[in-house]
Amino acid sequence: MPKPTRWAILAGCLVFGATMARAEVTLLLEEPYGAFGAMNPTGHAAIYLSRVCADTPVHLRRCGPGETGVVISRYHRVGGYDWIAIPLTAYLYAAESPEQVPASVTPDEAAELRDSYRRKYLEEIVPDESDGSTPRGDWTQLVGEAYDRTIYTYSLATSEQRDDELIERLNSRANTKRFHLLYRNCADFVRNIVDFYYPKAIHRNFTADVGIMTPKQAAKCVVHYARKHPDLQFSGLVVPQVPGTVPRSSAVRGVLESLIKSKKYFVPLTTLAVLHPLFGSGLAYALVEESHFDPKRATGSAEESPSTPKMVVSELRWNAGD
Repeated sequence: MPKPTRWAILAGCLVFGATMARAEVTLLLEEPYGAFGAMNPTGHAAIYLSRVCADTPVHLRRCGPGETGVVISRYHRVGGYDWIAIPLTAYLYAAESPEQVPASVTPDEAAELRDSYRRKYLEEIVPDESDGSTPRGDWTQLVGEAYDRTIYTYSLATSEQRDDELIERLNSRANTKRFHLLYRNCADFVRNIVDFYYPKAIHRNFTADVGIMTPKQAAKCVVHYARKHPDLQFSGLVVPQVPGTVPRSSAVRGVLESLIKSKKYFVPLTTLAVLHPLFGSGLAYALVEESHFDPKRATGSAEESPSTPKMVVSELRWNAGD
């Protein structure tokens, strides 16, 4: 196994977990992939909480020593639940520890890793098919996300009190399916969580996204909020897609940006813009506005992921207050 490649993956996981151990709420902006991602390149959004863990995927608690928190997100068709919590390493790599993460994967290997984790920990939520085979569906987005796409993270500090209040809030409310693509999607869930910690930090964009909450808009809002509040200890990181033969993810976009940059809609939109200058100016404004936000640059990361032991040790020492 190539050591540099493997170390880059493990370092990314270790530093991501160690960095977040400072007790932060972290927005995960995830690039689109696959056939649906090609049609709807807005990607996915999730929340990582470094001090919050889970007894089960649907019941939260405070983390104990050595635990690295959970990733929580809203899903469309997973067991009838509105949100599901997955441990950090499992969410990124479908593994229980960084040492189990492969240096590279094929589509079949990624599927096998996911299914193995599902059978061990998620059988009640995502049961086998009647013939014992692996079920289809959106559950595959619960684990091993870094096999399918690059992920950008944006973090703000939290307090123990607010973490405890969020745990109580989510545990006490009915966790039943609420997903709606236009007004209760994954980015809306992220908006509600971040706004719980920092009211009005995230808002919709009625120009670039015609009022639909998108992952990219949520990330932009967090970055802008952090710039206005430098005392919040903002930090960011890029978690790269694991090397291998799994198709690479693509750039995350907003609603109108997706339409403008789509070959399918380019000609009709251009024609409409010429015939209706007001509409055209709106499209131009949306495109310019979206082009100003670079997810990678906004994390403040010069590299995708720490790749040397020195960088990991430095991060861990900083985290410990040395």
